[in-house]
Amino acid sequence: MISADDMLNGSAARRVATVGRIPLPVHPVASVSVVIPARNAATYVGETIASALAQRDVTEVIVVDDGSTDNTAPIVRAFRDPRLRLITSDSAGVSAARNLGARHASGEWLLFLDADDRLRPGAVAALLAAARGAPRAILVYGDYNTIDSEGRQIGRRDLLKGRRKPSGDVLARLASGNFIVNGGIALARAETFRAIGGFDVSLRYCEDWHCWCRLAAIGEFEFAPKLLLDYRLHTTNTMNAAVRTPQDFFPAIARVFDDGLILARLPEAAAAGLRRAAEIHLVTYSALQAVRFGRYRDAFAYLGMVGRRSPISLPRAAIRVVLACFGI
Repeated sequence: MISADDMLNGSAARRVATVGRIPLPVHPVASVSVVIPARNAATYVGETIASALAQRDVTEVIVVDDGSTDNTAPIVRAFRDPRLRLITSDSAGVSAARNLGARHASGEWLLFLDADDRLRPGAVAALLAAARGAPRAILVYGDYNTIDSEGRQIGRRDLLKGRRKPSGDVLARLASGNFIVNGGIALARAETFRAIGGFDVSLRYCEDWHCWCRLAAIGEFEFAPKLLLDYRLHTTNTMNAAVRTPQDFFPAIARVFDDGLILARLPEAAAAGLRRAAEIHLVTYSALQAVRFGRYRDAFAYLGMVGRRSPISLPRAAIRVVLACFGI
């Protein structure tokens, strides 16, 4: 039998308000479903599940095994916690797996946790506290630190004391670049997530950014300035794999700026500039990841792409790449 503590120590009547056309509970309840898509995740999934079950405000943890051929399913079944459920699917991809888990979820809130990351103690409680302070928010989110494949801290986000990210109407800011980064730091209202159709299964990368933008088009976000997640960086991450290039991410930009729900809320005159900013954001992101994996020539090439798109953006991008060298 595996317990959450063992794994962690080892390595209403309800009143509604309306945002857009989506009815929202005025008082969020402490009912949270964690959805973990997993494919051949045996190395880390036990630690990930344990970190979710250790959150006292989590109502259920749903693992969607997306066609694994390793020991992912047996590891999940070894847990003896009634909140844990295993669903199997047939290699439909991470977006389809998340959507499947969301359809089976009973919680008022959804948290999408990758199978190689881990929630920090009290993460869900902090998000729910932020939600109670912002009853109109349809998504609440925090911040993360980074760890390596062995679980050792490599990020230095704790140095960024008092760093704030936007709250309220965040669509324009979000359309210019994904400041949420990882779904493991966010609670989304389940009802609203389903209303927008969930994740777009046609996108291979940045599907979460597109989903967050659709949510931001119909409601408010709230930021909780806390480190809530250990985000694991290694070469098998979808977003961080050594072979990823900026061109891999450009289809998501096209999708965001061709989405009627999003465009209806963006000032027409601002769309072109926001799209260019999104391109710069993702090219800079590619440079940051290249540095973290020792691909320095690629990083310099990507900075060149930034300079060609916007010379005034190059100094800031270069500073971010330098900070990445120190894990910040």
